[in-house]
Amino acid sequence: MRHLLSKAAMVLAVFSFFSCGEEKFRVEGNITGAKDSVLYFENMGLQGPVTVDSVKLDADGSFAFEDKRPEAPDFYRLRIAGQIINVSVDSTETIKVKAEYNTMPTGYEIEGSSECLRIKELTQMQIALQNRALGLEYNTGLSRGQRIDSLEKMLYEYKNIVKSEYIFKDPKAASSYFALFQTLGNYLIFNPQADVNDTRVFAAVATCWDTYYPDALRTGNLHNIAVEALKNERIISSQNSNTIDPAKVTTTGLIDIQLPDNKGNIRSLTELKGKVVLLDFHLFAMKESPKRILMLRELYNKYHDRGLEFYQVSLDPDEHFWKQQTSALPWISVRDADGAQSSRLRVYNISNIPEFFIIDRGNNLVKRSLQIKDLDAEIQALL
Repeated sequence: MRHLLSKAAMVLAVFSFFSCGEEKFRVEGNITGAKDSVLYFENMGLQGPVTVDSVKLDADGSFAFEDKRPEAPDFYRLRIAGQIINVSVDSTETIKVKAEYNTMPTGYEIEGSSECLRIKELTQMQIALQNRALGLEYNTGLSRGQRIDSLEKMLYEYKNIVKSEYIFKDPKAASSYFALFQTLGNYLIFNPQADVNDTRVFAAVATCWDTYYPDALRTGNLHNIAVEALKNERIISSQNSNTIDPAKVTTTGLIDIQLPDNKGNIRSLTELKGKVVLLDFHLFAMKESPKRILMLRELYNKYHDRGLEFYQVSLDPDEHFWKQQTSALPWISVRDADGAQSSRLRVYNISNIPEFFIIDRGNNLVKRSLQIKDLDAEIQALL
């Protein structure tokens, strides 16, 4: 019996060790004015909210919830009836929340997470937009056409602020993902199925999440939304021009680029499926350009016969200069005439030139420069 108890104690000790070693995050604080109410802590999964824990609040409204640290940024909410506070979690942080029940959605205080602060700002902006939209709806001094025009202007201004101040500043952030799915009533504010510009916004975040959180469920979902929207955009475009059979439009694991090369031919990034591709954004006017081109040429010569291809996008403003610089290069050289203002830079979340990405044979974006320690080894592994 003593031997069995000893073994049982050992098993419990081992179990306790691994349980205590599990990385967790914590959300704690006080919500006053809600004595005897039930506070729910819910994970906002792709299929809807799932209750993680709950507590019946006492007079001081104190609470504390813990859960396993997510592998990628994830979203939770604190809810009492219809009053909600949204939070994001991406590490083992402790997030502290203070609120009063009647003003929970906008009047809460939060500490411990800069992303939660940005989500609070976005939530406040969204609620303010909804209130302004309701004000328009009940403004009998305006015609229906005037109300629609005013609403469209409000949405345009709102989206520009969110894009410039939140999404494009850091597309990989949880707050950027959160912003994509904000609604006005029952409608998405950013709707990639209805607006080409919104498709580009979704694509920018999708590209970043593909790179930084490739195995997350949210990444796969976001990627599918962006790629499907781009596919629909190409189908509509081809139907309007009657130049491409829509049935031949396919989806891939990256956001396509179609630009003229130095011989005047339109070259598509997705046409290189079956090859390992180095997608390179370059500026030949840079002082360091000759040295970098020499390095790239050595890499190209070494692996081209085994299936490596380069798709190099120039941002040079002078077309003649670019053609001179690329005339002897053996790889695909295209030029984006929009230069530093190119939407492709936003889609691929590029703030500095040069920048490069690795794409596998299935046309899937695998890594960007910051994630690559040994470019030669990365290419060999994919060939």
